[in-house]
Amino acid sequence: MKEASVTVDNQVVGQIRKGALVLLGVHKNDIPENTQWLVQKLSTLRFFSDAQGKMNLSLQDIQGEVLIVSQFTLYGNCHEGRRPGFVDAAPGPLAKMLYEKFVEEAKQMFKNVQTGIFGADMQVSLINDGPVTFMIDYPF
Repeated sequence: MKEASVTVDNQVVGQIRKGALVLLGVHKNDIPENTQWLVQKLSTLRFFSDAQGKMNLSLQDIQGEVLIVSQFTLYGNCHEGRRPGFVDAAPGPLAKMLYEKFVEEAKQMFKNVQTGIFGADMQVSLINDGPVTFMIDYPF
């Protein structure tokens, strides 16, 4: 990702250059112990190109920045009907606690961590390189 930002009420609240935009969805079965594994996976997953154009570099390798945005709609179920159902998304208090824990652990791992505002109406912008997008799930 080349750059990303999140805006709330016409004010930029988080902005990064080269790094990762993390759209963090929290599942109803997620537990606090999951966050450390997810941050570690994010830091070491090799999804940036090296000089030969191969995905051989991690966020740690490039000293990338991280923008974390809460995104409960990732657990929207669209299989039935015409309106997504969100029964698999964590309830607000659990989601907020795990989001904040993930952010704190990411701040210990990365030099520049920016965030959106949990529960706010956010506008997210990004210039995706490739585009390259991955879904990282905790292995239940």
